[in-house]
Amino acid sequence: MRGLICGPKLAACGIALSLWGIIMLTMLGIFFTTHSAGLIEDVPVTEDDMKDTNPPQKIYALYEKVGTNCFIAAAIYVLFGAFSCCQMKLIKKREYLVH
Repeated sequence: MRGLICGPKLAACGIALSLWGIIMLTMLGIFFTTHSAGLIEDVPVTEDDMKDTNPPQKIYALYEKVGTNCFIAAAIYVLFGAFSCCQMKLIKKREYLVH
C-alpha cells in the first residue's frame, strides 16, 4: 500500500507526542505573550537590552518573540499530528483489505 511510512505503534506515539506538544507549547506561548514573570529566565535578555533607553519595552518585545516561536512550534506539532493521524487511517484501511 502506498503512503504507509510507519507502523501502528509509531503512529500512535506520534499522535500522543503531538498532542502533548500542542498543549504545552500553546500554553507557553500564551504565558510568554502575557509577559509572565516566572518565565523571565527563559527570555534571552542581554546586558545591552538592560542599558537601552526603555528596557521594559525591549524585554516585552523579547517575550513576544519567544511566544511567537512557541506558537510556530505548536503549529509544526499540529502538522506532525495530522501526519500521524493519516498514517493511522492508512493502517486501519490496510487491515480491512483482503489479501
